Amino acid sequence: MVSPKDLVRHELIGLEAEVAASTSQDSVGIRGKVVDESRNTLSIETAGGKTRTLVKEQCTFLFSLPSGERVKVDGKLLVARPEDRVKKRHRKW
Repeated sequence: MVSPKDLVRHELIGLEAEVAASTSQDSVGIRGKVVDESRNTLSIETAGGKTRTLVKEQCTFLFSLPSGERVKVDGKLLVARPEDRVKKRHRKW
């Protein structure tokens, strides 16, 4: 079960996400379901069926957990291959 405390160590694909802040103003407000993830990017499918690829390091994301909680995560904490991020230790974020 994904909890706010260990979200950065879990699989993100399938979660609802929104871009809360970004260095690119065009990206702010993009929301939808995470459909793909690479080392540096996150792909979000919007309500219109369009897929937007965002650079993790440039964004702050707001993830909606299955429990209904919303968690804000700095994209810099997510920069790593998904399989390596699970093993990575993070200080309190």
